Amino acid sequence: MKDFSLLIQRLDQLTKTSEKVKVLSHYFKTAPQKDVVWAIAIWSHRRPKRPVSTTLLRAWASELAGVDQWLFEDSYHIVGDLAETIALLTCKKEITGHPSGESLSTIIEDLIALKTQPEDQKKTYITKKWAELNYFGSFTFTKLLTGGFRIGISQKLMTKALESAFDIPSDEIAYRLMGKWDPSEVTLQKLLLDNDPEANQSRPYPFFLAYPVENTLKDLGDVSQWSIEHKWDGIRAQLIKRNETFAIWSRGEELITEQFPELHRIKELLTEDVVIDGEIIPIKDGLPDHFGTLQKRLNRKRITNSLLEEAPVVFRAYDLLEYQGKDLREQTYLKRRNFLESISFSGPLQLSKFKIFKNWQEVEDERLRSKEVKSEGLMLKHLDSTYGVGRKKGDWFKYKNDPLNCDAILTYVMRGHGRRSSLYTDFTFALWDRDPNDPEAQLVTFAKAYSGLTDQEFKEINRWIRSNALEKFGPVRAVKPELVFEIAFEGVAPSSRHKSGYATRFPRIVRWRKDKKIDEANQLEDLKNLVR
Repeated sequence: MKDFSLLIQRLDQLTKTSEKVKVLSHYFKTAPQKDVVWAIAIWSHRRPKRPVSTTLLRAWASELAGVDQWLFEDSYHIVGDLAETIALLTCKKEITGHPSGESLSTIIEDLIALKTQPEDQKKTYITKKWAELNYFGSFTFTKLLTGGFRIGISQKLMTKALESAFDIPSDEIAYRLMGKWDPSEVTLQKLLLDNDPEANQSRPYPFFLAYPVENTLKDLGDVSQWSIEHKWDGIRAQLIKRNETFAIWSRGEELITEQFPELHRIKELLTEDVVIDGEIIPIKDGLPDHFGTLQKRLNRKRITNSLLEEAPVVFRAYDLLEYQGKDLREQTYLKRRNFLESISFSGPLQLSKFKIFKNWQEVEDERLRSKEVKSEGLMLKHLDSTYGVGRKKGDWFKYKNDPLNCDAILTYVMRGHGRRSSLYTDFTFALWDRDPNDPEAQLVTFAKAYSGLTDQEFKEINRWIRSNALEKFGPVRAVKPELVFEIAFEGVAPSSRHKSGYATRFPRIVRWRKDKKIDEANQLEDLKNLVR
């Protein structure tokens, strides 16, 4: 693991993307191929499952460091990163070396085997490693243990480095890394260097993503050059039929075919081999249902008949990426749509229709119809756009509905992470369960948010928190219910997550309402009306 921890140390010192790509590329060219496969797995979110809980890691680390558990926890919440906290407290400053003869792949194989071992053996192995590693070795080892490898290396940056190392186009690398592959079994040759047609049978393409509209619609130019369709609130997915292979992949690169057995009929409905880009959406009375209904279907080992009846879904198609074995992604959007519309749509396979409008005001009017058809807003796609990889500004835009909002009261706070680890920035908000003038009125939580305020506002609120904090529940502090904030969110649905019985989707802070007193905040009934 010496070379990999040195790589992490070097990357930690760099700020320029070009320099990070150069360092990563050198590692990919010089490291053992088995280690390269695991490094790719780490940065493409295919890490092995944790062999031990973080609760035990914190307990063992505080014991090894000789500090009380409460002091370790406070240190963790100040530092903001568990691996960094453990490395700072457990590594001995005089240690400069690394364990000899242990590669990255060897360590990971040990961790995989560790998962089935008794707790005392896990503790012995892990604390021994902490004791013998230097700071970056311990930091890297703990990152492998927890799986939280967020050190500023995105999958896109890794792909650029692989392109430089192996002289393979980055879009081809992105395609070969899609789908289901096991880093414990696959070789670098098979994963990246060989082009195996058989392995491509069920493999999806990298997804093309849209930017939000930033300025006015008129800035996009001639409206007649844009297709306008509704943005459906579901799971982005690719449906693949190649020969006898039928697969459905989510944008998160998960194979979700078995989670939606009613979509298997589509295989028989399709007469040609295709790869279709679209959305899995829940349906109720012929119209899209809210996303919370769809969540009931996710990550279930068994899909019961009652669940199929309670939360039925359809696949709504809006792009065609492959037709009769031919890759269409370099064709224009308009040509791809012409191919798509030649397919027979019926049953659970539906077509998401688009329009070309005469002026931008008509587009705005169509967006205002979104709630009527139960969509999130509009998608704007240039008729001449090809299907790219990741985000590419200028070709696809999303123009979402105006968010829902309400005025809520700050009730709980927690420290942030990274550069915000010294500040309370994770806030929990509440509404009145009845008229605030009612003596029995209570505050019930409904949302957590941590974005939307400036650094200066966070500092001002933290000065107030230090004087108005109440009970402490681990890292969470209750505060006096005195501050009101406007909260925006994309949707709201019944949920047991919060005391209110409701939860919001994508909540964020719009502004600090210094002009409002807490009895002017919204009530739970207002939230229920938004659901209705």
